[in-house]
Amino acid sequence: MIEIDNKIVSTDLLTERFLCDLTACRGICCVEGNAGAPLETDEPAVLAVEWPVYRRFMTSAGIQAVEKQGFAVTDSDGDLVTPLVGNAECAYSYNENGTTLCAIEKAWQQGLTTFQKPISCHLYPIRVVHFSDGSMGLNYHRWGVCEGARQLGRTKGVPVYKMLREAIVRRFGSEFYSAMEAAEGYLAASAHSL
Repeated sequence: MIEIDNKIVSTDLLTERFLCDLTACRGICCVEGNAGAPLETDEPAVLAVEWPVYRRFMTSAGIQAVEKQGFAVTDSDGDLVTPLVGNAECAYSYNENGTTLCAIEKAWQQGLTTFQKPISCHLYPIRVVHFSDGSMGLNYHRWGVCEGARQLGRTKGVPVYKMLREAIVRRFGSEFYSAMEAAEGYLAASAHSL
């Protein structure tokens, strides 16, 4: 672990390799799991406002889930998460040619909204942990369904954080991303000097 800008960052984000491979996983991260995707406290309100623009891309089951459960639900840990369809896929997902994708992101790609998708989805496999003192930690979440992404990342030599550049800058800013680059360089230099 290292500290960057008052955030505790797992060094695995700098040293491990990861590159999403939808041809391998088919978007299973939007289907598997024991709860919906974590949401920031302001995101349910954004989801409510943007509902008319991304709703059209959702499945009828997803629409019904949101209409019944709301734009967010509280999971067993007391955290806000996206609602699910039948305790399985995210209500905001849809299927295209056998791959599960995000209806919110589809609306964003078409220029219909400025909200790309929940930040926890954009940052994955980084999971943000909020500590009681107000600080936060950035952890690397290893999930079996992402083995293809780990293999592709190793093949292409892409560190976890570099695959997530856009999401990290969106959430933490470009200076934080640059500090992660510097930390990666420092760790690499330290490893070579041993």
